[in-house]
Amino acid sequence: MKASRKTTFVFQLSREEFLNIFFDDLALPNLVKTQLARLVENKSVRAGFTSEGVPANINVVRSLRGALGRRLALGGPYREEIRQLQDEIEELRKTLADDDPQIKTRWERIERLRSKIDNIPWIDSFDLRYNNRVRIPVPSTSAVMFCVMDVSGSMDEEKKQIGKRFFMLLYLFLKRTYEHIELVFIRHHTVAQEVDENEFFHSRESGGTVVSSALELMRDIIKERYANGMWNIYGAQASDGDNWENDSPLCRQILAEHIMPFVQYFAYIEITTGEAQNLWREYIGVKESCKNFAMQRIEGIADIYPVFRELFKKKLA
Repeated sequence: MKASRKTTFVFQLSREEFLNIFFDDLALPNLVKTQLARLVENKSVRAGFTSEGVPANINVVRSLRGALGRRLALGGPYREEIRQLQDEIEELRKTLADDDPQIKTRWERIERLRSKIDNIPWIDSFDLRYNNRVRIPVPSTSAVMFCVMDVSGSMDEEKKQIGKRFFMLLYLFLKRTYEHIELVFIRHHTVAQEVDENEFFHSRESGGTVVSSALELMRDIIKERYANGMWNIYGAQASDGDNWENDSPLCRQILAEHIMPFVQYFAYIEITTGEAQNLWREYIGVKESCKNFAMQRIEGIADIYPVFRELFKKKLA
């Protein structure tokens, strides 16, 4: 039987490489429009790879890829000759015995070629690649993201899980992409409360729904901690939109008059499989009057990532 000529290559992505792809072309909209845009600091950034450097900066993955390519290139002619000799042996076996000199000569040649392949160094100094870093001046920005999540009784467990997964995605994106950013976590049912990261994602508290309590808390925190003009302020709100009818107009008023003038961007996500709820209908007015307001609907888990990319994709200048 002839030897198989099919070769399979498998490359493994690191967590960092995967996240680079996962969050490619995403950014906080309208960043660096505050006073901090005028402050400049030097930042060390990746600038490709170089063939010279110190051992601490060796990029193992890139070096091994180079070594693999070199070994394939140098060993390619030997492997091709081995395949030809194996084909010749198969043909000779049809008329000659295995100990025939013609067959034995070819096997000896194959062994010498395999020895040459084995003697190709696994890695050579020529293969080494080092991470190259340069220092460039960049604007020094500080930003705060308000994460507002509805945990009322109308938000069943499936909806809450969707909301948590959306905010986990946002949290991961912000923490790995921006050096100077704070996160404020607000949960609400009939009352709102600022909580820490652990309680925000893991608490099982539930109750009625008064969405305005969360927006009022966000408004107050902005006034108390971020109203000096030195912050890029962002907000993301997740709810099923089921709110007291007389509270939704108040939500629209608070958002339009007391939050939107002070934020760079605010995203509202409504988690529902049915018709738009009263909160969505009120927020349409905010969207029409505020260019820095966006709203999207999520029906199921499969919608989370597409909606996230739509809300935070980089805008062309």
